[in-house]
Parts: sequence; structure tokens; C-alpha cells
Amino acid sequence: MESRTLVETYLEMLNTHNADLVDAFIADDYVNHNVVVADGREANRAFWKNFFAGLPDVVVTMEDVIVSGDRVVGRFVYRGTHTGDLLGIPATGAAVEMRSIDIWRVANGLLVEHWDELNLMEVFQQVGVLPQLGGSEAATA
Repeated sequence: MESRTLVETYLEMLNTHNADLVDAFIADDYVNHNVVVADGREANRAFWKNFFAGLPDVVVTMEDVIVSGDRVVGRFVYRGTHTGDLLGIPATGAAVEMRSIDIWRVANGLLVEHWDELNLMEVFQQVGVLPQLGGSEAATA
């Protein structure tokens, strides 16, 4: 599968909330350089099932995709409502917006390695487990 198509399938998985689609784009021995998600396809599937339980109405927009050699980079925005456990945080009912920049290495038509940057501090502020920074003006800006 082409690199861009792999990322488009990832986006389809996110927006259909079908964690079993990982079979179509992630290698069995996927290496995930992320403290939240363990290595391997099955760990990735389990993570997404839990993520969708925490944000069951999540909708994801792909803002960019760049392919260069064996690398593909995507920039995404996730928007949903925190109505279930999310990363160990009980439901708050808060609106959540999470942004990510993901970099994958592609081999043999599958994603085999992953790095990402997430705005988790802002997510934790949105669900109330961290205070807003900069006082009340920054919180409402």
C-alpha cells in the first residue's frame, strides 16, 4: 500500500472508530516511540479501543500529509467529548481538542515505526486535571 493511502486508512480508522482497521496499515512488530502506547499491532488496537471509549464522538481532521522516501508525516486535529475514561482520567464531559504530528516509517507496504508529538498538556487542562497557565485572560483567549 502507498504511504499516503496508509495514512488515509489510519484516518478512516479514527473516524469510523473501527480499531480493527489497524490490520490494514500497521505491521505486527510495529515500534511505537510513545510512552502511552506499547509496541505491536495488538497494543495499538487495544489503545484505540480505549481511546474511542474515552472520546466516543471523536472526529479527526487530517490537516497535512507529507511523504518523503520511507517516511510519511501527518498533522491531525482530534475533537470530541470526554465522556469515558481517557488515559486514566475519568469522564468529565469536557470538550477536547487534541493536535498531533505523527511520523511513520514505512516498509513492505505497512507502517512499521512511529513517533509523535501531542498537545497533551492542553488536553489535560481541557479536562481539568491541570490548571490553565497565564491566568484568566489566557484561559479565555
